Amino acid sequence: MIKIKTYKPTLTTVTYNKRVRYEYFIEQELESGLSLQGWEVKSLRSGKANISNSYVLLKDGEAYLFGAQFQPLAVASSHVVYDPMRTRKLLINKRELDSLFGQVKQKGYTVVALSLYWKNAWAKVKIGVAKGKKNYDKRLCIKEREWQLDKARTMKYSRP
Repeated sequence: MIKIKTYKPTLTTVTYNKRVRYEYFIEQELESGLSLQGWEVKSLRSGKANISNSYVLLKDGEAYLFGAQFQPLAVASSHVVYDPMRTRKLLINKRELDSLFGQVKQKGYTVVALSLYWKNAWAKVKIGVAKGKKNYDKRLCIKEREWQLDKARTMKYSRP
């Protein structure tokens, strides 16, 4: 009897941008590939990446990840010039890229990085088309989150 292996994609999150959900309403999410150099892949595998202040820059018909930091490893090669804040090209197909350009031209929309993860052997970035929140929207979000926590606490303690 021959066993056939089933293919299951594995996702391993390296870093997550928690602040973006507080600052923006996420209208649409897309998955994008990321063009990296060798030392960046090594630092990403060791978990030394930060996308907390990064966003997507759209220019000349292409998309770039701006503001992401990849810290070089101490044991890496010494002949390579490291730039932790380098602008990295995103690998998005033309149809999705045209959709992004169309949405960003609308007033108040921007494209931000939500998370950075491995999908099988490929580094991927989840990006989102976002609209900024006002202060009262942020207060409502905090109020709703606290209400959900209080509700969960009361349900936990009210069970017999």
